[in-house]
Amino acid sequence: MPEFATLLMAVAVGMLAWDCLEVGKNDAANLINGVFGARVMSHRSAVWLAGAAVLAGALFSSPVMETARKGIFEPGQLQLHQAMIVYVSAYIVDTALLHAYSAYGMPVSTTASLIFELVGAALGVSLSLGLVHWGKVGTVLNAIGVSILLTGIAGFLVQRVFRAAIQDEHTDHLRVLLHGPWIAGLMLTWLSWFMVLKGMKAVPCIAAFREHFVERLGMGGFLLVAWGAATLLIHVLATIFQERLTKRLFGILAILGMLCLAFAFGQNDLANGASPGLSAFWLWKHADVGTAEATKMSLPIWLLAVCGLLLVLGMTTKSAQRVTRAAVNTGSQFDHIALYAPGWCKAIARALLRLRPAGPDLAPPPQRTETGKRVHFDPLRAAVIMSVSASVIAFASSNGLPVSTTYVTFAAVVATGMGDRTMARGDADLKIGRAIWVVFSWFFGGLLALVAAAAVAWTLLKAGTAGLVVGLAANLALRVFVKTRADRHERQYHPKLPPEPVPETPA
Repeated sequence: MPEFATLLMAVAVGMLAWDCLEVGKNDAANLINGVFGARVMSHRSAVWLAGAAVLAGALFSSPVMETARKGIFEPGQLQLHQAMIVYVSAYIVDTALLHAYSAYGMPVSTTASLIFELVGAALGVSLSLGLVHWGKVGTVLNAIGVSILLTGIAGFLVQRVFRAAIQDEHTDHLRVLLHGPWIAGLMLTWLSWFMVLKGMKAVPCIAAFREHFVERLGMGGFLLVAWGAATLLIHVLATIFQERLTKRLFGILAILGMLCLAFAFGQNDLANGASPGLSAFWLWKHADVGTAEATKMSLPIWLLAVCGLLLVLGMTTKSAQRVTRAAVNTGSQFDHIALYAPGWCKAIARALLRLRPAGPDLAPPPQRTETGKRVHFDPLRAAVIMSVSASVIAFASSNGLPVSTTYVTFAAVVATGMGDRTMARGDADLKIGRAIWVVFSWFFGGLLALVAAAAVAWTLLKAGTAGLVVGLAANLALRVFVKTRADRHERQYHPKLPPEPVPETPA
């Protein structure tokens, strides 16, 4: 079927751009949660700065690309058009699913979605369980689960320790001068370790540095030396620049963490949007060597850069703003927020809250900017959210595991909120209920992606061009339907709240 294969290739390349935009609307929107929530930067500035880091990270995305491209199933066991059907089916389902979630402001993992879609499409084409690399699927899913658990535990503990040191005085010069250097030094040390020495270990100069310094000192010795050096440097700078630095220290760390997270995202999640389309094109271009041999070809970096640019454009859309706003509101330091959660989720949340022991609030009082905008996180918490998330994603990327940036960042927001006890006051049942609703949607979305991709792939295999037309038409119809319903939902459940009195902090 050379003509059908050519048509599939054209559709795959076209939907590649479409899917990258959808990934930018949802997954990439979570890159700026901490910075935007703390009002350290404007939304537009944060998006474009994070976008530049995403493009830089794309240059180091090859290990994850290999996992997403041929680690989930074995394309060499399929004919050319069958392998391409798998990739196109994944796109048809993925673009529809991501559009629906983003329209409602629901964060969803593009990583998990892609895995389930590739598995479902492979099953729909082959009607055989043997085509799927179940061991690899299990490894990736386990990595996703472990990353969520690790982020949650680390985010809670780190936030609790740092909050005990800084308390609610993150702008007090003397307290930040006392505790800020070792906190900032610790953040810089673990970011450098995970981002540079782990995430960029294949770079020749980094490899040489590891050989001559890190391995000689040992990992523990090197980290202690790096922490001490970074702490001393921050202390000297804080002594020189005084309040000009101490009042901005944690905000600067939050921005640095955002850049590291965006870089790790470019390494990890860019492959999700790019892999099916680029793989389909490569298979078609090298059809003469056979499917098995074509998958061994390398992909040019400039194509990944183009995909990264499309992803950044997706981050600038209204749907991306909805995703960011909902995630920030879920962990907000404000008592009353505008969110949606089903009644059964809020009922579970109320039951969980009754089991919680009483304790004092740890977070600073809610604040507003000079223009009246809510500051949902203080800079210290924003820095913890960004740095912990970036470290987990970078570590996974260095090991070729496409974990979920969405799951990790959302877990960091919720965990740090629990560490500050902001999730247990005011609209606590709504905040926790929303978190439960989001987690439930992750499982439901994965199952839906698998079943839908299998059905689409089987239809394309049996009906050919006619099936492809039906699949694309259904995708477009679903987008129109979802947009209408989501806009109505937005007006009903996310109205602008009236101004809320904020307690004044002592001078």
